Amino acid sequence: MAGNFWQSSHYEEWILDRQDLTSNRQQDLVGLTEEEYQKIIIFFANFIQVLGEQLKLRQQVIATATVYLKRFYALNSLRCIDPLLLAPTCVFLASKVEEFGVISNSRLINTCQTVVKNKLAYAYTSEFPYRNNHILECEFYLLENLDCCLVVYQPYRPLLQYTQDMAADDQTVSVAWRLINDSLRTDVCLLYPPYMIALACLHMACVILNKDQKAWFAELHVSLERVMEISRHLLALYQLWRGYDEKKEVQALLMNMPKPKTQPSRPPSSAQKDLNGQAKELGGKH
Repeated sequence: MAGNFWQSSHYEEWILDRQDLTSNRQQDLVGLTEEEYQKIIIFFANFIQVLGEQLKLRQQVIATATVYLKRFYALNSLRCIDPLLLAPTCVFLASKVEEFGVISNSRLINTCQTVVKNKLAYAYTSEFPYRNNHILECEFYLLENLDCCLVVYQPYRPLLQYTQDMAADDQTVSVAWRLINDSLRTDVCLLYPPYMIALACLHMACVILNKDQKAWFAELHVSLERVMEISRHLLALYQLWRGYDEKKEVQALLMNMPKPKTQPSRPPSSAQKDLNGQAKELGGKH
């Protein structure tokens, strides 16, 4: 594991160019608008958050899983692997990488079934369709697409260092922390170093709480324009959220989403009754 961000695969391989990111999405944007695409990614980021909370994972694990999801779709179309399968696979992998411990396959599948049935019923009318073998096979393709670059530097640690140096109060830290969580619903984790995201969220927190820290920010040797760019991403997210009723809109968005070529033929309950059934489809791998 690289102890220095500047020598890590995160910095060397996974700070992407905005134009390349947009270009890679063109296949999905044939049938979706940019806003619709963002809403779909937000939905599955929210799914990871709820799944992580149900599994009682640390926020660091949830954040890393979300970054894995965004990295995968930064390179691949939504039709490559069903996000409903990829999301729990990202959680499964992140729990190991972040040394939280391996989540048992049965517990993960059972939790997915519960979340889809009880919390995402407005989006899905049927039960969670994937099984243990899908998660394990999907993990292989996820590792391959991430090029085994699994160490993700998150903004939480630099945030705590900055707030300590600033002598910020608990309220400022809390608001900035929540802003970092919100930033996972945007592309900033793909475009900017984590310390810049931490600074942008801290700056926004100070503005929201009317804390005058201009002198502290003026002493930083960073590009304030880059900080403002990140802030604009977050402001665009909040603008999108204001006019977005996920419970009313997301089912239609998911129906319009590019679909994998193959889907599981049977729900988990049916598969358990037929131990000899060896359905190998991965929800759309090519």
